[in-house]
Amino acid sequence: MNGRHIVVGVNGKASSTAAVRWAAAEAQLRRVDLHVVLAYQWRIPGRTFTSRGELVRTAGEHATAILHAAVSEARSRAPDIEVRASAVVGEPVPALLEAAAGAGLLVVGGRDRGDPGPMLGVVTSQVAAYAPCSVAVVRPGGHPDTNLVVVGLDDSPAASTTAGAAFEEAARRTSPALHAVTAFTAPRGSDPRTIAGERRRSLMAQLAPWRDKFPEIPVTVGVVHADAATVLVEKSRRAGLVVLGAGDGADFEALQLGPIRLHMLHHAESPVLIARTRD
Repeated sequence: MNGRHIVVGVNGKASSTAAVRWAAAEAQLRRVDLHVVLAYQWRIPGRTFTSRGELVRTAGEHATAILHAAVSEARSRAPDIEVRASAVVGEPVPALLEAAAGAGLLVVGGRDRGDPGPMLGVVTSQVAAYAPCSVAVVRPGGHPDTNLVVVGLDDSPAASTTAGAAFEEAARRTSPALHAVTAFTAPRGSDPRTIAGERRRSLMAQLAPWRDKFPEIPVTVGVVHADAATVLVEKSRRAGLVVLGAGDGADFEALQLGPIRLHMLHHAESPVLIARTRD
């Protein structure tokens, strides 16, 4: 398996099935292998066992069934890719981070809108914050077959790298389209039109080298005077993928991801890719 393979975490829920489908399709687009990873504990909620041996055997059979279903789903979605599977006894976050050490992309599921509790689980938020590679969060009920890629850009030095990741994602798709958007809120007393003009010039400069490299990709741009998180969620309703840059390296995952990324992982209608360059 090469260093650009994709890892997808599974747990047998609808969210992980959606993640497997998306990861398999992405592996086929990239022409790389897929590694399906399940981390599990020696316990099954709602079940009691007469011996440790029975518990271990039943938990192992349950894990095997989940992996078998995930691999079958991946192969039905992308029959031309190589798929392998691993079950690890332990906590999911360290297992997934370790599996992603040599990967080009880690894919995890986000909670379905009908599930109780917060939309973004602890595993998803920690993996998105600390993975050594880019991370995609996929929620059931989206529309990943749409070929529109939306990229949210700010005026940070890393924005051009994020734009490049979005262009590369778009280039893998048939009849792609890319929409680059930047949003701002004007300080009191300032002229929003002046700020919008400055942001547009910055946005065009960030996109310029990538438009030259991918001239076949149609690009539209948007500069919006509004809350960035709200704008990106609205854009996600028509997108097949939203691409965002990674965080700034803070220690706590909420700070690492930042409020806009966290809001998107909670509320986006499409899969969200946190683009991260490898060390």
